[in-house]
Amino acid sequence: MRHPPAYLRTLGAAELATLIRERRVRSREVVDAHLAHLRRVNPRLNALVAERFAAAREEAEAADAAADAGVDLGPLHGVPCTIKECFALEGMPWTAGLVARKDVRAETDATAVARLRAAGAIPLGVTNVSELCMWMETHNRLYGRTRNPYDASRIVGGSSGGEGALVGAGATPFGLGSDVGGSIRMPAFFNGVFGHKPTGGLVPNTGQYPATDTPDALRYLTTGPLARRAADLPLLLRVLAGPDGRCAGARELPWVDPAEVDVGALRVLDVPFDGVTPVHPALQAAQARAASGLEALGARVEQPRLDALRHGLEIWSAMLGHANQVSFAARLGQGEPIGVGRELLRWVFGRSPHTLPALGLAALEPVERLLPRRAAAMRSRGAALREELEARLGDDGVMLYPSYAEPAPKHGAPLVPPTRWVYTALINVLELPATQVPLGLDARGLPLGVQVVAARGRDHLTLAVARALEKLFGGWIAPRP
Repeated sequence: MRHPPAYLRTLGAAELATLIRERRVRSREVVDAHLAHLRRVNPRLNALVAERFAAAREEAEAADAAADAGVDLGPLHGVPCTIKECFALEGMPWTAGLVARKDVRAETDATAVARLRAAGAIPLGVTNVSELCMWMETHNRLYGRTRNPYDASRIVGGSSGGEGALVGAGATPFGLGSDVGGSIRMPAFFNGVFGHKPTGGLVPNTGQYPATDTPDALRYLTTGPLARRAADLPLLLRVLAGPDGRCAGARELPWVDPAEVDVGALRVLDVPFDGVTPVHPALQAAQARAASGLEALGARVEQPRLDALRHGLEIWSAMLGHANQVSFAARLGQGEPIGVGRELLRWVFGRSPHTLPALGLAALEPVERLLPRRAAAMRSRGAALREELEARLGDDGVMLYPSYAEPAPKHGAPLVPPTRWVYTALINVLELPATQVPLGLDARGLPLGVQVVAARGRDHLTLAVARALEKLFGGWIAPRP
């Protein structure tokens, strides 16, 4: 039975793998459907920056031959995907958007990439990032700017913006991203799809560039999936999770199936505002609808006061800065710190290989070192907030929290003010799992959404709530042509 390509581009990875394994659809058919759509949308989006289409077709034919022989290649048997360019994918560019690395090609696969491929997935190529993966708009001087499939005048988020754009556009069933301040959840939010930031250390970061350098930083940075269907997140997390013997921050956690969670028995902490960064009314209303929907299922909704959230930006900056031993200026210079003032002057005349957000971060980085007592106080406050949140959440609680302060802004707008990503960033240094869930579109046709947060090791709770909210509100809505 032949399935229309448009239909195949609506299915999740688990559904596609089952169809391929049972020979009701061919992997080559699925891959070709996504490649054809990718070719149509990518000239406008600029999300895929290097392709391996010929190799993907060959791998799809091999997956079909395995299905014909009754051989199961794994839970992602013959399903296409895309990979964020900061992950090593053998033979593909591995630059993290840095001009100085323009000739670097990966010689092996990153751990997460290898695990996806071992589970039967077929990478179509690698996707765009912000420069060195440290800004919330996907733009660099090597590949250019990526645009939103719902409105090309708006951002896709960062740094996993290429992944968010292609999953949101229906050009790939799922993608691989990384997140140190919201780099999975913001692109998922801005592009109307699901994204999961796992518990810190649950998925090893081996094979990413730039590499973090301490166990704490390796838990603040997380590797995780973006997908158009909520059911795929648990499947992908199970494929990705577990130590690899090389990532110092990785940890082993018992697996709990989200399908076993009774969402109606959960407690829901509804926190629509951090006390500092205003949230768009459409997002406040969407979060309120989500809370009401969960309450209708039987969940007990609370609205606690969490004063420490007001310090989220300082907590994130102090904890991440303390964990990193290599400065961002040195990372930009490939080991030797760049002259930030000189590069800012060159940027004014269009001659710098760096973007303004990257130079701004490098310029502001020394400020924390000038205020050591304040930074130490913020680290202590962060540790106390983690304990408070985990005590409130316990084994049966989740927190609803904004994914960003507004729906996808125009290109360049996040620079003024440059702090509205604090809603996702704080969750990283607290090492809590968080799932971004789409909640329909606003009056302009832009995606709405909310973060679902739980205590460490309780990823199954956020994933279960994501599935429940998808049933209530419809989940991903494909953008209009």
